[in-house]
Amino acid sequence: MNWLWSFFQEFSWEEVLIGVGLFMLSLIISFAAIVLVVVKIPENYFSSHYRQEFMMDSPFFVRWGAVILKNLLGVFLILLGVLLSLPGIPGQGLLTILLGLIMLDIPGKRPIEAKIINRPSIKAAINKLRARFGKPPLILD
Repeated sequence: MNWLWSFFQEFSWEEVLIGVGLFMLSLIISFAAIVLVVVKIPENYFSSHYRQEFMMDSPFFVRWGAVILKNLLGVFLILLGVLLSLPGIPGQGLLTILLGLIMLDIPGKRPIEAKIINRPSIKAAINKLRARFGKPPLILD
């Protein structure tokens, strides 16, 4: 127990406050991103009948640049979600992982998304959030 006490004594109050501030900022940004995506996705996004047309009318280089940036953001969100899922770190880990999966363009992602979205607590939270913003509940197959 002494090693733990000596570890915490090495930090100044300024360092602790900066760490807490950065944590709170990242938590707020994570929540805002989750709310934005959950509200903006079409209600049939998780249906097998959904067809994605991301920037199809854009020029080739613009479209592929956006696709690459979207996939990089997806990987970042998945890694952040895994971090937020660790014990002792508050945050919406599974929802952040789901958000990252939505952003990725990889084959076979639909079953993983369906497994996450079909959890009763996740589905209820998403549909409650969508209802708050006047959006219909998600349609799942």
